[in-house]
Amino acid sequence: MKIVLLILLIIEILTFLILCKHLLSKSKLVFVSALIINFIMSAISWYLFIRISTYKGFMDDPENVWFNMNFVGIVIAVWIPRAIIIVLHYTGRLINIKRKKYLRSFTNTGFLIGIIIFLIALGSNLYGRFNYTVEKVDINVADLPSDLNGLTIVQISDLHLGSYYRNYDMLRKVVNIVNSHNPDLIFNTGDFVSFGWHEYAGADTIIKRMKSKYGNYAIIGNHDIGTYIPENTPADIILNITKMKELIIKSGYIVLDDENRILTLGNTKLAIIGVETKGRYPGIIHGNLDKAKEGTDSSDYKILLSHDPNHWSQAVTDKTDINLTFSGHTHGMQFGIITPWFKWSPSQYYYPQWNGLYKEGSQFLYVNRGLGCLGMPLRIFMPPEITLIRLVSASL
Repeated sequence: MKIVLLILLIIEILTFLILCKHLLSKSKLVFVSALIINFIMSAISWYLFIRISTYKGFMDDPENVWFNMNFVGIVIAVWIPRAIIIVLHYTGRLINIKRKKYLRSFTNTGFLIGIIIFLIALGSNLYGRFNYTVEKVDINVADLPSDLNGLTIVQISDLHLGSYYRNYDMLRKVVNIVNSHNPDLIFNTGDFVSFGWHEYAGADTIIKRMKSKYGNYAIIGNHDIGTYIPENTPADIILNITKMKELIIKSGYIVLDDENRILTLGNTKLAIIGVETKGRYPGIIHGNLDKAKEGTDSSDYKILLSHDPNHWSQAVTDKTDINLTFSGHTHGMQFGIITPWFKWSPSQYYYPQWNGLYKEGSQFLYVNRGLGCLGMPLRIFMPPEITLIRLVSASL
């Protein structure tokens, strides 16, 4: 924290000096306005910094998670633009050092870039992270049992409930959207929280209002384990997993922890298989898929819930008879481009299957880009997703 404090102080001082140098001689009105805006941004920043640096409670307290996320957001929106302005301003001074002047065009460029970054970050916070998109996807399946034709599945993933603190109305909005589609099944592919069970903070009473015809099923994601709290002992992690399962069950889900459930729909047996996920990239640890599949051999159609999409190519395709896998985890890194014609995100360099529908032979994978936020309270051109899947016979 001392290094962060020093960096912030240097940026604060240099930003003030640049405002004085660049704007005071140009327009007093612009100068005063800039000082007021700068003061407001600094006041918010220092309040958040003091709050998180003096905090003594549980790391996974939702309020603490919320403050930390917003501090990261203010760093992206305010302090990075300030740093860019500083670098360009003093670069202009070095280039023109012999004339003892600076290049105003460099400083103006810094201000322009800073304003653009600030506006993108502001929009990504106030609008982007709650701009829910319902992705409607028909999966055409050859030899699909007639009892499954038209089966509708809603998938949600990566709630990271700390990001909904003080915004639970947005979580209620998710519930209303899900219920409006009257799904046959609801799947949640993990990461209910970012750090630990305290983060849940009563959200179970909201989530359990999601209703489906044949039941709601969930798995444990790597953030649900409790290993992201550095001081957690092995006993703390066991307690966290126990608490998380209790809360997920209270939220209306059947938790599949390396196990399965078989539903009988008409004359068809549908197996829903779920595995636990631990660790972090690149050391993700997947649950015991063989154990999870036990007793499903006679099922007519098999669906797997596995949080990490890389598990599909590592352990599912060409190695099992699982028909359809649902994953999340990537968030699309909360940054990228999503259009009907083109998709890109830095996450694709770590997860070849990072969002959308994928197919290998007769096996399918759908990767949901998540609903919540992790690390930063921003979704930059990467809207949160609710997926509506419909199984359709390829012969129709």
